[in-house]
Amino acid sequence: MATPRLQRPVVITGGGRRIGLALARHFIHTGQPVIISYRTRYPEVAQLEALGVVCLAADFSTSQGVTAFAAQVREQAGSLRALIHNASQWLPESADVPLTETLATMLQIHVNAPYLLNHLLSDLLCGQGPAGADIIHFTDYVAGRGSDKHIAYAASKAALENMTLSFARKFAPEVKVNAIAPALIMFHPDDSDSYRQQALDKSLMKIAPGEQEIVELVSYLLRSRYVTGRSHAVDGGRHLR
Repeated sequence: MATPRLQRPVVITGGGRRIGLALARHFIHTGQPVIISYRTRYPEVAQLEALGVVCLAADFSTSQGVTAFAAQVREQAGSLRALIHNASQWLPESADVPLTETLATMLQIHVNAPYLLNHLLSDLLCGQGPAGADIIHFTDYVAGRGSDKHIAYAASKAALENMTLSFARKFAPEVKVNAIAPALIMFHPDDSDSYRQQALDKSLMKIAPGEQEIVELVSYLLRSRYVTGRSHAVDGGRHLR
């Protein structure tokens, strides 16, 4: 007997760690079905599976991998509540890696993968009435400022932010499309005290607010019937420093 399809799940790419993990836990605890992609099977993935989250291994480094993930999602669900593009990689320019490879990798993960998935899964998002579904792109504070050490990364996130505008136009009024551009949200456990203080001093608020700040913004965007085509900065007033 075939496994029943999920009822309007939220799809989160890169859902096995940090913000993606927090979002997956939030949604599943509210009774919302969830599908995540993961690249590395961290222990948290098994924990999500135990909660009922559908966890799909995915390789977004090639278009074939993106297409394969979309096919897996279609097997799991006949329609989607939301598609949240959280999968990301933070590559600096490095003498050890050809510049063309760094740029290609950043564009593949942050531009090509969301671009393809939005198209490949559009019929699962549309057809549910006005504001019936959502797409959320996670960009970055540096998309609007640039970065001398992560030039390709910043450029790819800026392209993703621009795609927010185009997809909002394309899918309106059935699907709202927004971007979230965070700066410092949470530290890594091995970050030094000096690094933490330096990072905190970059914003007006001088805190690392934690994942809940993003969870609450995502929840608001999904509840809204009107907000679309916008990039929502979560940076503690860093632009005013």
